[in-house]
Amino acid sequence: MPQSAIGCLIGIARRPAPRARMETVEAADVMAGAGLDGDHKGAKFPTRGISVMSREAWEIAIAELTDLAGPVPLPWIVRRANLLVEGVVLPQARGAILSIGRLRLEVTAQTYPCRRMEQAHPGLLKALAPDWRGGVCCRVIEGGRIALGDTVDVLSSPSPHRPRLP
Repeated sequence: MPQSAIGCLIGIARRPAPRARMETVEAADVMAGAGLDGDHKGAKFPTRGISVMSREAWEIAIAELTDLAGPVPLPWIVRRANLLVEGVVLPQARGAILSIGRLRLEVTAQTYPCRRMEQAHPGLLKALAPDWRGGVCCRVIEGGRIALGDTVDVLSSPSPHRPRLP
């Protein structure tokens, strides 16, 4: 069951090598069973071939970061996600299917923030941890070319995963 209206792809980024800076592009090819063309990680980890984050979740996370000068203006690529979407609530469950332009993506996991987030800004890791704010990792089911402005939709979504605590 879709969780929100149809959204829009507003950012595409890739890393050509480990520890490299993220580079943004306006369009890119995405391969089934792999990931974003030019990104070093997708083909090596096909169940995490591409990562997707929502602008709204990013804004909630960085709103929690303040310093003496006020809100912290961090660009979304600090998060190191491949795709940035807006206007759609990303599902919080494995097995959900997303469409982005011609792509079909299967959510395989929550994207857990790593220590690099703390290096980017103190407190960012903690701000991204709740409610899947760091986004989702996906396996590419159907590849194709994507471009900024493509539509984003949740085609199907199982119930959100909520761990049961004793």
